Amino acid sequence: MVTRKLLRSTFDAGAEYETYVQTGNPGQIDAWRSVEAQIALTDAQRSLIEGFVREVNVVVSSGTWCGDCAQQGPVLAAIAAANPGKVRIRFVDRDEHSDLSERVKISEGLRVPTAIFLNEDFDFIDLIGDGTLSRYRAKAARALGAACPLPGAPIDADELASTTQDWVDIFERVHLLNRLSPKLRQRHGD
Repeated sequence: MVTRKLLRSTFDAGAEYETYVQTGNPGQIDAWRSVEAQIALTDAQRSLIEGFVREVNVVVSSGTWCGDCAQQGPVLAAIAAANPGKVRIRFVDRDEHSDLSERVKISEGLRVPTAIFLNEDFDFIDLIGDGTLSRYRAKAARALGAACPLPGAPIDADELASTTQDWVDIFERVHLLNRLSPKLRQRHGD
């Protein structure tokens, strides 16, 4: 079981996106930057995220060495950048924070990236591990290739756009869970 105390302490120990990416070696940093350069939220996606009124905190268990992380971490950062007052993301190295990663195994595996969504009180809301539906569809289409792309591997523009939309949808769902929370509605008078 993951406790609020562990989630909060891991979030506090985590790094903001830029700081986290800089922990990688030059090749890893280049891989993350390459994906960053390809990401552009649509006006509708940006408007949706900018409209969030509840705080969404996210702990991302990751690895700068991980191709899936390099292809999805920049998407998460772009979403957070659309509303930095309400969307806060911290990245932690999966292996350095095994106290968390061991508790959020998926199919008994230490999957990365794993995004753990929390409300303003650091109550657990949701967990998405290893990728979104679009990401898994693309992996399935490449099933005869490597299971995990190497950092810097090319990413199809349509796949990136679909994966970005998946992540925006996940953030919207989490925000709506926060908006409809009886505890938070009472606290905020809405």
